[in-house]
Amino acid sequence: MTTPEAPIRVLLVDDEQLVRAGLRMMLGADPGMEVVGEADDGVQALRLVGETYPQVVLMDIRMPRMDGLEALRRLRATHPDLAVIMLTTFDTDDMVLTALRDGATGFLLKNTAPPDLLAAVRAVSAGRPILSPSVTAQLIAAVSQRADRVTVTDARERLETLTEREAEVAQAVARGLSNAGIAAELFMSIGTVKSHIGHLFDKLGVDNRVQIALMVRDAAD
Repeated sequence: MTTPEAPIRVLLVDDEQLVRAGLRMMLGADPGMEVVGEADDGVQALRLVGETYPQVVLMDIRMPRMDGLEALRRLRATHPDLAVIMLTTFDTDDMVLTALRDGATGFLLKNTAPPDLLAAVRAVSAGRPILSPSVTAQLIAAVSQRADRVTVTDARERLETLTEREAEVAQAVARGLSNAGIAAELFMSIGTVKSHIGHLFDKLGVDNRVQIALMVRDAAD
């Protein structure tokens, strides 16, 4: 007989009780998920992580007392293996980019459909970064500062290590295409697209699609 897998332990962090209630309801409906605690700000989140030992934290970016960005930085320093998904209501929020650069495993909009939310929690608990591909292009457009010359040179040198096909996939990711969209545009299977994106992560030294898109943008400056 096989031993059933333990449910994924999830901590909810949001200053709105209604949001937490909705997330708890969605996660609680799945036998593979367990909500181990709730916090209404970053200070409480840091304490509860040490008490409840979650595998995944779903955390709002904007909160009083200590916001999600500061809590994320502190969590990455003390719990580097913890998966943190940032939640936001804005698909063009510069804070999302900051969160990804500071080590967030990914981000989701608060209106994400329940099946996509559950899939995201499973993905990050298995070590796979997640973000909404449909808003990648908007996130890149939200960055107003131009890259410095060191960043530009580094981005170009890294992109030069790619094969022609990998470079095409990188450009498609930068335009916000999903895996299915890339497959259709470049006439390849979704499995092949996933393989190419895995190679991009390794060759470029990144761990999510936004970082690929940022590097493509920086190289074009």
